[in-house]
Amino acid sequence: MQWFEEWFDTPYYHILYKNHDYKEAEDFLNLLTDFLKLEKNSKIIDLACGKGRHSIYLNKLGYDVLGLDLSEQSINFDKQFESESLKFRVHDMRNKIENEAVDAVFNLFTSFGYFETEEEDKSVFRSVSEVLKDDGYFVLDFLNAEYVRKVITPQMSIERENIVFSIKKHIEGEYIMKEIDFEADDKKHHFFERVKLTSPEKILNFAKEFGFELIKRWGDYQLNDFDEKNSQRCINLFRKK
Repeated sequence: MQWFEEWFDTPYYHILYKNHDYKEAEDFLNLLTDFLKLEKNSKIIDLACGKGRHSIYLNKLGYDVLGLDLSEQSINFDKQFESESLKFRVHDMRNKIENEAVDAVFNLFTSFGYFETEEEDKSVFRSVSEVLKDDGYFVLDFLNAEYVRKVITPQMSIERENIVFSIKKHIEGEYIMKEIDFEADDKKHHFFERVKLTSPEKILNFAKEFGFELIKRWGDYQLNDFDEKNSQRCINLFRKK
């Protein structure tokens, strides 16, 4: 089992990251969908949807949304929100998406870069390209590798729901590694996260290989222009040619 299959499917993962800023995410999606000018009822896939916060909000904005995620626990949670225009399925983003063609695929908040090989990374672009309509949009929201290298915090503690998570980060080769230790339910737990520090250039090369053109690149959730030295994010807007 890969680290992300195990860690993302535990309740502790969701406890640690429960304080994600919902308003920031909703404001970002407002700006993004306004920029894309997607018509209401457009079909969107939220790829690596987690517990569905983006899928649910996109559906509230009037879109027909399919949320896909590897975590069975997350998808089981998401099922309570399903409707005619909002569906959820367990899916590995490396695999072909069996679905009718869609207008856009969103991969948000660093849900890429977990895999060991470039072929696996490319398989994500392949699966997205195959499910997108011609001229459809692919939004890949990733960390800015150069910025992360510059500002990495080696050690920190975070308390959530009376659990103290001890987090250590370091860079190992082309990966940023995060070691997570904590005690919960009378047991000591150890998990880790590993995200490949893929450069904007390499992301663009993957995209071109599968028929995408880069339309825009933003550096934050307010859609300011990307600056490789100073932007926290690398938000790529691709269009399928």
